[in-house]
Amino acid sequence: MTRHAASSVLSALGFSPEQDRLHRHCLALAGADVETVAAACQRSPAELLDDLGALIGEGIVTVAEGRVHVLSEAQALTCLLTRQASRAQETHERLTGMAAAISYLAARPVMPGPGEVEDLSPIDGEKSSGGNALALLGQLIRESRGDLLWWRPDAWRMPRESAMAEVVAEAVASGRRSRAIYPAIALQEAPDTLRRRAEAGEQIRIVPELPSRLVVLGDSHAILPEPMGSADEPRLLIRQPALIEALTLLFELMWERAAPVPSLDRREARPDLRRLLLLQLADGAKDESIARTLGISLRTVRRRIADIQIELGVDSRFQAGVEAVRRGWL
Repeated sequence: MTRHAASSVLSALGFSPEQDRLHRHCLALAGADVETVAAACQRSPAELLDDLGALIGEGIVTVAEGRVHVLSEAQALTCLLTRQASRAQETHERLTGMAAAISYLAARPVMPGPGEVEDLSPIDGEKSSGGNALALLGQLIRESRGDLLWWRPDAWRMPRESAMAEVVAEAVASGRRSRAIYPAIALQEAPDTLRRRAEAGEQIRIVPELPSRLVVLGDSHAILPEPMGSADEPRLLIRQPALIEALTLLFELMWERAAPVPSLDRREARPDLRRLLLLQLADGAKDESIARTLGISLRTVRRRIADIQIELGVDSRFQAGVEAVRRGWL
């Protein structure tokens, strides 16, 4: 906006004298239809809306159902302060992200120079592509010991899924434990797959979303894509004990946050929806995003959140999160 000498609240906020006068005229007729306001301002409806463009853009004037609604000067100031605070927060977050990006540019991979360290040796593992992934994984499972830990963001879409369920059943029958974490969307897209894995003896839990595929085989091997995600290859086969232990701890942290699915042995698999909703609310997710992630309707999301607030005896979502943590729900 072009700045003019301030003579009123709106002019001090950067609006032109003509916009200030137009605001005063419209304020006196607030709630009237567009035609009436335009005639009073000696303009056509199209000219009125065009001249009100800057005020409409800042939310000081709104046109709804053919009627003109106008904020008072005090309300306009509050509105602009709120908008500016929001813009400042967005700018702050953007600048913070840009500042963080600088550190990644500065932190290029650095190898120690000669004499800086001793006994330098490679990490145990390799990056690979190709081969029969099912056969390789099956062989590793049969030759390893200990629990099988899985992140399965989309594995049910693979044609080898049935064969892998048989490998898991064989491992469980031998006395090993298999635990798998799936995203909530799997309940909608692959309930039969989840039931087959459950019937094979696998323990299953659900989270809203998963960041990557991952398999940990006891304390001897871990497999994940490079880079992390849902690609099948290239893949990392890790044997380095500290890395396997770290990935196991990461799995356990997510397992504790995940929701069990007690009804997998029935016709329809249903998770602990309350826990999943609370996890999404704790992450600041919006209702529409929650509905998409959990594969349920927006109406169901809002109804269940309202039920949770009533159950916890709170008035807001923030209070629901605090009370859920206090009760040990999260």
